[in-house]
Amino acid sequence: MSLDKNSDVTDNELIASFKKGSETSFDTLVERHFVKAYQIAHGILRSNEDAEEVVQDSFAKIHRVLHEFRGDSKFTTWMYRIVSNYSKNKYRWNKRRGAKKSLSIDAPLSGDDTGNIGMTLPGKEMNPQRGTSYNELEKGVYKHLDAISPLYREVLVLRNLEGYSYEDIANLLDCKIGTVKSRIARGREELRNRLKNENLI
Repeated sequence: MSLDKNSDVTDNELIASFKKGSETSFDTLVERHFVKAYQIAHGILRSNEDAEEVVQDSFAKIHRVLHEFRGDSKFTTWMYRIVSNYSKNKYRWNKRRGAKKSLSIDAPLSGDDTGNIGMTLPGKEMNPQRGTSYNELEKGVYKHLDAISPLYREVLVLRNLEGYSYEDIANLLDCKIGTVKSRIARGREELRNRLKNENLI
């Protein structure tokens, strides 16, 4: 059986092979899903170093408990939930320690997915005055994104920065799509109000 990460071998087949003692099968699972796991961790933590640490810890745990995986959900849903939990724990730890985040933004944070509050980082050709405004907006977005409820922050990151569908987020967080949409709506409203109060939008 070919174990190339892009082969037709399914995750469940790789897991079954791993349970029979094949470490190569686990390596293939890691190669196949590392990038997406990293994107989730980075979307929550906004730090390359922290995201790499979380993903490594997540796969170490997965390696320890994969023999217990029964397949009640897709492997990716189960794995991303572990990554998300590790990321949230690391985020809370950073908040307690006052860790500074490396911030960037390249996606809209709007109330209806139409980009009413679209934000793009200033390019080199942007004039200094407009560049300063964008920098202030960028800082304001992440300042207040960090301040809103973790429930709202998590879904905004997954939806607006990582591009997950409502269904994917619901599966990842083990909740209903309606709950996801409600949290996103409330999070966007709270974020907009905070930005308006500082005259950033």
